[in-house]
Amino acid sequence: MWSDEDFLAGLRAFVADAVGEPTAIEAVSRQPWSAVWRVRTGGRTSYLKQNCPGQSHEARLVADLAQLAPDQVVPVLVADPVRDLLLTEDLGPTLQDLGRGGDVATWCSVVAESAALQRRVADSGFDPRLTVMEPSAASTYVADAVGRLAALAPEDPRRLAPAVAHRLERLLPTVDRWSDRVEELDLPLTLVHNDLHAANVVPVAGTLRFFDFGDAVVGEPLGNLLVPLYIAQGALGATHDDPRLWRIADAGLEVWSDLAPLPALRAALPAALQLARLARVESWRRCVATMTPAEQAAWGYVPARWLGLLLEAPPVEVRPTAART
Repeated sequence: MWSDEDFLAGLRAFVADAVGEPTAIEAVSRQPWSAVWRVRTGGRTSYLKQNCPGQSHEARLVADLAQLAPDQVVPVLVADPVRDLLLTEDLGPTLQDLGRGGDVATWCSVVAESAALQRRVADSGFDPRLTVMEPSAASTYVADAVGRLAALAPEDPRRLAPAVAHRLERLLPTVDRWSDRVEELDLPLTLVHNDLHAANVVPVAGTLRFFDFGDAVVGEPLGNLLVPLYIAQGALGATHDDPRLWRIADAGLEVWSDLAPLPALRAALPAALQLARLARVESWRRCVATMTPAEQAAWGYVPARWLGLLLEAPPVEVRPTAART
C-alpha cells in the first residue's frame, strides 16, 4: 500500500495542504508496522509517518502530547488522526546518530526526562486513549495469550511452542506475585513509550525530545525502563547485577520517589520489568494482526518470543542495596 502511486499522490496532497508543495518525498523506512518519509519543502525538512491499523493512534497521541508537553516531544506541523498521518519537524540527529547510545549519563537523562513526561501525563489527567495494561490483569493476559498462540497450527509462524506454553502456564502464580508487588507501590497508570531507545530521542538545546509512540500503551510507569535497560545492557556488555544499570534505573525511579520510597521502587523494579514484557507482546500483536502471510512468515514469531521471555531474568535482578554502589 505504502508504495502505491495513488497513495503517494495522496501523501503529496496532504503535505501540500499542510506546509506547501513538496520538492521531494523520500522513503526513509517502510516496514510492515509503519512507513516514514523525508519531506523537503523549499528549504525545510520534515518527516511524515503512518502506522499499520493496529498502531494507528500515533498521530492523535503525538498531537495531543504536543499540546500538553511541547518541550518534550517533536514539534507537530500537522496531524490527521483519521488517516494516522503525522508530519513533524526535523530537529536534527538522534542520540543514536550522534553515537551516544552506549553512554550511561545519556541513558540516565533519557529515562529521567521520559519519566518526567509520564508524570506530566499522570498529573494532568490526560487520557492517551491507548491499550491499558493494568498490573492486576497481567496473569489473565498471559493465560489468554498462551491459549491463543499455542492453539495455532504447527506450521503457523505465530505459534507458541507447546513446551514454552506449559512452562508459562505454571508461571501464572508467579505473574500474580509480580502484579501484587507492583500494585503495592500504588503508582498511577500513565503513558508508557514501550520502544524507548536512542533512535527515538533527539537532543535539542540541552533538552530531549521524544518521538515514535506507535508502540505506546497505558500502564504502570516503571515498565518504561524495560527497553532502555535492555539496550544499555547490550551496549555496555553488562550483567544483570551491573551497578551501571542500576544507576540508569535509579534516574528513572527518582522521579516517582515522592509517591513511593526509593527502596520500595528498587525492590519492585524487577517485577515491573517482567510485566512490561507484556506491553511488548501487545504492541507486536497489534502489528502482526494485519501483516500479509509473507510478513507474518518473517515477523509473526515475535509476540510468542516476548511472551517466552517471561521465563528469563529481567535486565536488572539484584538486591536493591546494590544500587547504592
